[in-house]
Amino acid sequence: MAPTALHDLALADVAAAIRGGQLTSVEVTRHTLDRIAALEPRFHAYAEVRADAAMAEAAAADARRARGESLGPLHGVPVAVKDLCAMAGTATRAGGRFSTGFAPSDTATVVARLQEAGAVIAGKAQLTEGAWAAHHPEVPPPVNPWAPDRWSGASSSGSGVCVAAGMAYGAIGSDTAGSIRFPSACNHLVGLKPTWGRVSRHGVFPLSETFDHVGPMARTVLDVALLYAAIAGTDPLDPTSLDVPVGDPVAAARGGTLAGVRVGVDASYALASLDAPTAAAMKAALAHLEAAGAAIVDVAFPEVGSILEPAMLACFAEAAVAHAATYPSQKERYGAAYAELLETGRAAPATAYAAFAMRRRELRGRVQRLLAQVDLLAVPVMPIQPLTVAEMAAVTAGSPLGGAPFMIYTLPFDITGNPSLTLPMGRSPEGAPLGFQLIGPHLGEADVLSAGAAYEARAGTAALRPSL
Repeated sequence: MAPTALHDLALADVAAAIRGGQLTSVEVTRHTLDRIAALEPRFHAYAEVRADAAMAEAAAADARRARGESLGPLHGVPVAVKDLCAMAGTATRAGGRFSTGFAPSDTATVVARLQEAGAVIAGKAQLTEGAWAAHHPEVPPPVNPWAPDRWSGASSSGSGVCVAAGMAYGAIGSDTAGSIRFPSACNHLVGLKPTWGRVSRHGVFPLSETFDHVGPMARTVLDVALLYAAIAGTDPLDPTSLDVPVGDPVAAARGGTLAGVRVGVDASYALASLDAPTAAAMKAALAHLEAAGAAIVDVAFPEVGSILEPAMLACFAEAAVAHAATYPSQKERYGAAYAELLETGRAAPATAYAAFAMRRRELRGRVQRLLAQVDLLAVPVMPIQPLTVAEMAAVTAGSPLGGAPFMIYTLPFDITGNPSLTLPMGRSPEGAPLGFQLIGPHLGEADVLSAGAAYEARAGTAALRPSL
């Protein structure tokens, strides 16, 4: 058997090898940067590559190890951060050409915590304009390394592509309506959307303050747990961050089990409206859960179809607030699709926002009560396999509210703030990766990570890589 290529190793394995002296951070970082140089012209995953800075960080990491200093759990491992996150010495473009208002010295808490854990920041991952659906006309969209003709996911597409293509061992994404989960599913990755408030949003340019979640994406559940453990926790710079113990998510992932776990499935919600490839993959995923020890329980999920457009309108209204300093005064710096979104948000009546706010509390309460009956919920990420690039371009060129049905499995859990772990569940006959979610109770990240690790071991998804 041929040795595993360095870029195909899991983050946890690379971190262990650097800590044990079998690899150096300089060696790993140089390999990562060489791979970026070779593949980035094809895949457009990065908004900015920090080649010189990353090599300096890697050399410093190796020097600390040589001095016998205490090493963080991500010591010397190259990762990427979404270009919504401020980082000293880099521009923060948020996928656009507007000013995000960050000073050159600003660094997001999530970036600072990755660095404190020892990670090397290889670069800033590309995203859609303003973190919604369409890329700025001047930004080439990231290309799916598994199926180049298929969608690579929503705003965290660059984060998904750089990890899937072996140009980083993990990445930070953000999720407002599905933007960790869509690119994780599209790129055969694991992605964690934590409970709202579990990860600080300080220094992260907002799309929608009350919907935005920040979380990790990687190729295995353990890798995601390592990243999450590094970035989670209360932050005095973000008063909305939750001041509750994070626990030990890494231990949860290492000891993964589904024995006796009750997984709720509402067939009329989660299974009834899927295309054939997604339905087949979802059936197989549920079989893996059951074979690993889970009990699949019939449940009745609240009706959510009618709340999707009101939720999107509320999101757009909050986006208009986030961009008030530059839109419409600098309208010429925005792409047409994002400008239309902001106009929609600016025109939203206060009564519509208030009505949604009331329904939001009701939905959160209903989901909370449902998760008192079962341990987790299982739902797809999308009702259909990833669209072709041309098909998705047609969707994003339409009305900003037109994509609501596509978000029926993602947006509800941004509304409620529940944690969600996206897991791969095979590929369609056309070669597009497919994914599903395990939804946990509030603060239930350990629950979804433990269950996800058991599923991953049973399904054998962690070792698969695209042929590049």
